[in-house]
Amino acid sequence: MQRRLLLLSPIAAAMAAAGCASLSSSAGPALSPGHWDAFNRAQIESLIASLGKGSPGYNAAKRPYVVFDWDNTSVFLDIEEASLIYQLENLVFGATPAQLEVALRKNIPKKDFLPAYNNAAGQPVNIDRVVPDIVASYTWLYQNYRGLKGDQSLAVVALSPHYGAFTTKVRYLYEAIGDTFDHDTAYPWVTYLFAGMNEAQVRKLTADTVAWQLKEPVAKVKWTSPTALSGRAGVVSVSWKNGLRLQPEMQELYAAFRNAGFDVWVCSASFVDVIKEISSNPAFGYNNPPERVLAMELERDASGVIQPEFRRGYDQTQGPGKTKNIQRFLVSKYGYGPSFVAGDSEGDQNMMADFADTKKVLIVNRLRDPKTDIGKFSAMAVQNYGKADTRYLLQGRDDNTGSWVPSQLHTPLGAAQGKALK
Repeated sequence: MQRRLLLLSPIAAAMAAAGCASLSSSAGPALSPGHWDAFNRAQIESLIASLGKGSPGYNAAKRPYVVFDWDNTSVFLDIEEASLIYQLENLVFGATPAQLEVALRKNIPKKDFLPAYNNAAGQPVNIDRVVPDIVASYTWLYQNYRGLKGDQSLAVVALSPHYGAFTTKVRYLYEAIGDTFDHDTAYPWVTYLFAGMNEAQVRKLTADTVAWQLKEPVAKVKWTSPTALSGRAGVVSVSWKNGLRLQPEMQELYAAFRNAGFDVWVCSASFVDVIKEISSNPAFGYNNPPERVLAMELERDASGVIQPEFRRGYDQTQGPGKTKNIQRFLVSKYGYGPSFVAGDSEGDQNMMADFADTKKVLIVNRLRDPKTDIGKFSAMAVQNYGKADTRYLLQGRDDNTGSWVPSQLHTPLGAAQGKALK
């Protein structure tokens, strides 16, 4: 298995320049055409003009607010998934082997994963077969890598089959859990791998991840665990999309709403410290205050060290939980719902539909299942395209480049032609 080791330079200042045009605070600021669908752009400009601080009814004491999803909406691809790869390849962990085992097993049923996750010999795999392999390899790495408790460089430990087994099987486990079990089980799981770290460490990990990803090509990556260390789970493989990109149109839209007197919030199913960093760091161009993030929360000890336990009394920020968090923290604060919501997946469909105050919903087109609500909302956006009273706006994207396209069409990675609906 061929790997690149990722020893990164500081974040380039040039990253801040992309798509961060300064916008007028007057009514009806013009968004740069960029790769917007022209109708969608006009609809959002009209919304800003009608509710922003240049409008006759604007009240600074009762500011309108908007809510953006993050992954695959505000950016191309998923910052939590990208951070996991960086964390694995660079062995950025705060947990002991015993603590990591607790995190890996947290709330995961013992049933076999779906057949698609059988090993190379066609045998089923489950949590009890793969976790011992992961912990054994992590224990070796923990004892030998100088970034943990050892004295060897990353380049040296990466030559061991333990490195390939550990990194591949953790990433495989993330995929297997996500496809086999329900969202309430799967979504928090990846956040537990931050156990033993604090906020500053997670935020540095996030910044390093973005700097690395922006230099990576947009491509599909496949890892296979080494046959020399097959373990109890056997040889497994996993694939994912690489090449996270910042979204210039979204960077500008965040600024346009803020400059027009709206409060901008992010509601994400990724870990809160990850989203705080990427959404607020000036180098990344979104410039949103870190306190305006609703995201996955974990328990922390008195010193701020993250624990592998979801924060008690909190709803997960995915699916119906997004609506619950908006109601709890925003509707209770403002007295009304968001004027605008943006998202891309089934995890966003509840907050897209649940607030009567929402005038426009922007859907980043990822060809969602037509049987889901967001699939139905996408169909409504296509049917009502060009009508000023439409609630749903469908924005196209080309997954081969990570860029939006000036239409409703989505082009999957590897495809040459786009389409509006699945």
